[in-house]
Amino acid sequence: MITRPPRIAMLACASSLATAALLAALPGTALAQSAAPDSTGAGGAGSHSSHAQESGPEIIVTGRVISGNTDPISAPVVLQGDSLARNLKPQIGQMLANLPGVTTSGFAPGVSRPILRGFDGPRVQVLLDGIGSLDASSVSADHAVSLDTLNVERVEVLHGPRVLLYASDPAGGAVNAIDKRIPRHVPENTYKLDALASFGTAANLFNGGAAADVKLADRLVAHVDGSYFHSDNLDIGGHVLSPELRAQTLTRADDLAAAGDTAGAATLTDQANRKGSIPNSWTKGWSVGGGLAFIDEGGDIGVSVQRLSTDYGIPPRPSVDPGATSIALRQTRVDLRAGLNLDGFFKRVEMRGAFGDYEHAEIEDGNVGTKFHNKSIKVRLQADQARHGIWTGSSGVQYSTARLDISGDEMLLPNSQTDQFAVFTLQQLEVGQFDLEGALRYENTRIHTIPAAERRNFSQYSAVAGLAWHPIDHLTVSVSYLHGERAPAAEELFVDGMHDATQSYERGNPNFTVERSDGIEAGIRYNGGDFAGSVTAYGTNFANFITGVPTGEVIEEFPVYQYIQAPARFRGVEAEGALTFLRWSSGGSLKADTGVDYTHARLVGIGPVPRIPPLRVRGGLEFDSSNLDLRGEVEWNDHQKRVADNENPTRAFTLVNLSATWRPMGDQSPVSLILAADNLLNAKGRLAASETRDFVPIAGRDVRLTAKLSF
Repeated sequence: MITRPPRIAMLACASSLATAALLAALPGTALAQSAAPDSTGAGGAGSHSSHAQESGPEIIVTGRVISGNTDPISAPVVLQGDSLARNLKPQIGQMLANLPGVTTSGFAPGVSRPILRGFDGPRVQVLLDGIGSLDASSVSADHAVSLDTLNVERVEVLHGPRVLLYASDPAGGAVNAIDKRIPRHVPENTYKLDALASFGTAANLFNGGAAADVKLADRLVAHVDGSYFHSDNLDIGGHVLSPELRAQTLTRADDLAAAGDTAGAATLTDQANRKGSIPNSWTKGWSVGGGLAFIDEGGDIGVSVQRLSTDYGIPPRPSVDPGATSIALRQTRVDLRAGLNLDGFFKRVEMRGAFGDYEHAEIEDGNVGTKFHNKSIKVRLQADQARHGIWTGSSGVQYSTARLDISGDEMLLPNSQTDQFAVFTLQQLEVGQFDLEGALRYENTRIHTIPAAERRNFSQYSAVAGLAWHPIDHLTVSVSYLHGERAPAAEELFVDGMHDATQSYERGNPNFTVERSDGIEAGIRYNGGDFAGSVTAYGTNFANFITGVPTGEVIEEFPVYQYIQAPARFRGVEAEGALTFLRWSSGGSLKADTGVDYTHARLVGIGPVPRIPPLRVRGGLEFDSSNLDLRGEVEWNDHQKRVADNENPTRAFTLVNLSATWRPMGDQSPVSLILAADNLLNAKGRLAASETRDFVPIAGRDVRLTAKLSF
């Protein structure tokens, strides 16, 4: 039997404290800290609510505690500005891992997808300006997201009704990165230049890039950018292998020694005793891109082209015959954005389209083993309504087609083509102290193998209805009902074979049906005076949740993962708050912030859902001024003993992080210097959400220096 009271009690205590602090702060009337206005790049309705607590600039406190006017029901978590630069990493999952409700897949330093509220893979859409990443990152945990993080100016983590603008499954949410490649504005001067470079000690990581917008004519802007990163093997705080896997490996070594295989025993013993750095965890990559946009009061049209190259090593599972597997990933991407600004029923109609030619090769000991090649096209047309009294909204259609071809030694998945068509709408009403919001999405998904031995056709109907009440200025109480439907992905249906890069044997099930979920989300958030905070609780019931579970079977030293479909229950809470308790006449301030998130998930009649992150509690202290920001932060991650059969538990660990941001010329300084130290005490830890946690621990002490230039 699993004992839960201590963890639940701690969670309840933390949530109660956050709620009490929130309610105690209600008399305040001014906002703690404001940032840039909401970007129009994400689209969607609701950005013009006249409610006092939802109007004006979006509120961002240290880039973490977020409540804004983008959506009155579920305000997105936003990362931008110096906070974005401070958290800059080559992989989007690593960048967002400290945000509330977000963790990372942590498969390897070169590949990390964001995990939202315990959901990962195809349940979490990773978007570039509303369009998918057009790669194969959701096919397998070892596939990196094709996203140039150095060219991103803003990242939104979306929940609630807005998710249906992009995906049919609102349970997990979506990540939308707004990039700079197709210009949105004509520079006031002849050009605008942004450059950023950083160096981190944990893996000798260098990460740098530059982007320029050049005014060619009054309404014509050109863009060019380039980036490069490189890192060595990642330093860690202790042994590479978890205690459980280390014990198993040493036992195998003893058995080999007893059988007379002294060489094999020595190899396994060396791997079991390795500490200090993760073997074969290097990364390197580059990207170049350019864009051209015509921008007028009546609308705009622009196009961009990007070439991206990423190579990274896959840390090995213990073996008597250890190999070196790496991934060589390449993508060419073409994007188009065209919009009309109107004066009638619709205020703007925008078309977005993208073509992606993606491939990656899995290289085993210097030889190409398996190649994945994905060609995809995605097009969406969205019309944003002008406000008519109490009514506003957005509607649109979306189409995508993707063909995935696999060749080489591991034909673990047949070649396949996936076509999707969707129509969606998001409508909002503002009635007195209430906002009502409804979103609907119909999506048809067709998957067929090539040659056409298997054909599956799925229709998905999704809906979200939300209500927000604003009893006083700056306070929002909200509740939403969410119904989601998701078609099984091709890999969940048809995978069957050895996968060297994930170091596992994977089996799908071609008879899976549409995955359906129903959920409730309730929250309270406050922005006012010297306090900003929120508490959100959610629960989702799946009728037939799809997940890969370890069976305990081993084939050629690789564990077997079987995709199953079973009822599931997800419950969770996120709470955060920030209080400014000192202000100076010179403009400086001192604030404290805290946050907690927790997800409890189980497969009905089976046990815990695999790879669910544990309770996490964070607290920070920050000094802000026009020239200098100083921040100290402590993050505690609880142990995770609620694991699936044949999974190993993870132990608790605590991270201590420090950072300093210096702007020599004040708030409008074109230069910022950021010195950050993550995991200052070199703590040992493992991510419960990672498939490779038993042999890929978290990074050790990492001191990073970042220089940001913009003029």
